[in-house]
Amino acid sequence: MIDAPARPAVSTAQPEDYVQLLKPRVMSLVIFTAVTGLIVAPGEMNPLSAALSILCIAVGAGAAGALNMALEGETDALMRRTRGRPVAAGRVSKGDAMAYGVVLSVFSVMLLGMAANWFAAGLLALTIVYYAVFYTLMLKRRTPQNIVIGGAAGALPPVIGWAAATGQAPWQAWLLFLIIFLWTPPHSWALALYSAGDYARAGIPMMPVARGAKSTRGQIVLYSLLFVPAAIAPAFVGLGGAIYAVVSIIGGLAFLALAVQVWRSRAGDQPDKADTVGREAALYDVRAEAKPARNLFAFSILYLMALFAALLVEQIPGLGL
Repeated sequence: MIDAPARPAVSTAQPEDYVQLLKPRVMSLVIFTAVTGLIVAPGEMNPLSAALSILCIAVGAGAAGALNMALEGETDALMRRTRGRPVAAGRVSKGDAMAYGVVLSVFSVMLLGMAANWFAAGLLALTIVYYAVFYTLMLKRRTPQNIVIGGAAGALPPVIGWAAATGQAPWQAWLLFLIIFLWTPPHSWALALYSAGDYARAGIPMMPVARGAKSTRGQIVLYSLLFVPAAIAPAFVGLGGAIYAVVSIIGGLAFLALAVQVWRSRAGDQPDKADTVGREAALYDVRAEAKPARNLFAFSILYLMALFAALLVEQIPGLGL
C-alpha cells in the first residue's frame, strides 16, 4: 500500500488549488446540463435570475466537490489518478477544504432560494448532501453499486435548472435526470476497467474490484441497453425534435456498438498500465486490450454532451423541427 504524503506544517496552497477543489471538469458538465434544464423548461425567466441560478448550481456542485475531496483526502492519496489533488497532496488541509465547501454550500443554496425559488434551492441542498454525505461517506466503500446509487447526485442538475425556471419538476425534468442516471454506470465502469488497480489499492469496491472484469463488462452492456432507449425517448414524447432524434439514435447505436466491443474484449483482465510502468495513470493511455473501455469512456462524454446540446439547439427559433 502506498503511504499518504506527509502534510507540510505551513500551507502551500495556491489560488488554483481552491479552483481545483471545485472539480472544474465535473462542474462544466453540471453547468451544461443545468442550463439545458432551465432553457428547455416552458415559460420565460428573468435573465438576471437565470444567470444567478446557473451560478448557484455551479457553485453548489463545486462545494460538493470540495467536501468530497476533504473527506477523501487520505483515499485520494493512495490513487495515482487522484493523489495530486490539493488535500491528498497536502497543499490544502482537510479543515480548510471542509470550511470552504460548507461556506459555498450555504451561499449557493441561500442565493438560489432568493434568486429563483426555494424548491430549486431545496433540490440543490439535497444534491450537495447526497453527494458529500450519502455517497462519499456511506456508499462508496460499502457496495459495488456505489456509482449506480450515487449517480443520482450527478443527474439532478437539469432538474434543478428546470425547477429554478418554473418552481416545479415535472416528468420531463425527471426524464433528463433518468438519462444521466443511466449513463453514469457504463461511463464510470468503463473508466474503472482500466483503473482497477487504483481502486483496489484504495479499498474502494468498484465493480471490477468487487465482481471482476468479466462481470463488469456484462453490466456495462446491460446498463447501456437501459440507457440508450432512455436517451432516445425525448424525441418521442415531445421534449426533443428532429435534430435530437437524429443525434440520439445515431449516437445511441454507436454507444451500444462500443459497449458490445467492451463486452467482447479483455478490458480489465490485466493490471492497468500505470501499475506496470510506474507512472501517473492517464485516462487515455491504456493497454491495447483495454482500449475498447477507453473508447467507450471517451465517447460516452461526447454522446451525453451531444444529447443536451441538441435540446439547446432546438430552442433556437426556426430550428426546433
